[in-house]
Amino acid sequence: MSSLENKMGVAVVKHETKKVPKRPMHVAVVGATGVVGRETLKILKERGFPLASLTAYASEKSAGEKIVVGDEEDTKSEELIVKKLDGDAFKGIDIVFFAASGGISKTWAPRAAEAGAVSIDKSSSFRMDPDVPLVVPEVNAHALAAGWKKKRIVATPNCSTIQMVQVLAPLHRKVGIDRVVVCTYQAVSGAGRGGIDELETQVRDMFNMREAAVVTFDQRIAFNVLPRIPAKDVIPADGTTGEERKMIEETKKILDAPSLRVAATCVRVPVFNGHSEAVHVELKGALSAEEARKLISDEPNVLIVDDRALGLYPTPEDATGEDKTLVGRIRQDESVPDGKGIAFWCVSDNLRTGAALNAVRIAELLAAEHL
Repeated sequence: MSSLENKMGVAVVKHETKKVPKRPMHVAVVGATGVVGRETLKILKERGFPLASLTAYASEKSAGEKIVVGDEEDTKSEELIVKKLDGDAFKGIDIVFFAASGGISKTWAPRAAEAGAVSIDKSSSFRMDPDVPLVVPEVNAHALAAGWKKKRIVATPNCSTIQMVQVLAPLHRKVGIDRVVVCTYQAVSGAGRGGIDELETQVRDMFNMREAAVVTFDQRIAFNVLPRIPAKDVIPADGTTGEERKMIEETKKILDAPSLRVAATCVRVPVFNGHSEAVHVELKGALSAEEARKLISDEPNVLIVDDRALGLYPTPEDATGEDKTLVGRIRQDESVPDGKGIAFWCVSDNLRTGAALNAVRIAELLAAEHL
């Protein structure tokens, strides 16, 4: 049993009801050797996405590398040879997942569109483009339907934004939201393989009385917390970091609420995987904690892990490997008058639910209803 199943004492359903593509698709993954690219390949296999072909692309130095898709002991596993991007990369491709840097997406996603493919981009390159839908399928599938044809590019949000809007959406639909205040506690895997390696190395070095080298982050991450994401970006004059700005603007766009007030503080913590968030919501109308709990529990990709009597709440360990965003500590925020305040804690696997899985869910919806 997983950590979550042990904690709850019951089996947790892994996959939700999903959209079924009308036909097998020719699919490519750009950035296939990175942590999100590998997770995308893994999830496509797990969910049985119908593939007419699957092509892996990465940087020139990774060309020729072999990637096993699926369990190596599984007779149905597939070995892919990584290819280098070139001018004919997207000929005959239906869907391209971009799990590489924003610069790669900016250059190659328009070329994929010219070749007739639809790009699902995990970078921030197109998220705020008014002609590109920014999609979390269970929250704003209508945006996908209305906008995917404009540039044949679909953006998937920041991992921290995804888990938060999954929980905010039912509250927003019911009574509306005036203000959101969120503090995040983000795992080092959000910084890629370098972040994972750096935490592991620093812990080993410190236990062995060696100096801990700092490469990926701006300060030591082991036994520390860093309120600066990305770690080496210049903090602008208003003091809001890039990660915080993403959460603010993306939340407004996804919920179609341009006047929504959002305040965010994003912090990197010495956890390998799983992002956590403490969220306080000021609603437009009164809503009790129990009413909020019921609304949240009805969401398809959210799971309530919340029992005060048992001391039950979700942690990053529980979220790792799970397909649902876990929510606990649901309570009234009494600092907001007239019963209009709700507070909650949510946790999600940032590589899976917050990145690759959302992209695959978009692909399933595209292939089932639009392509």
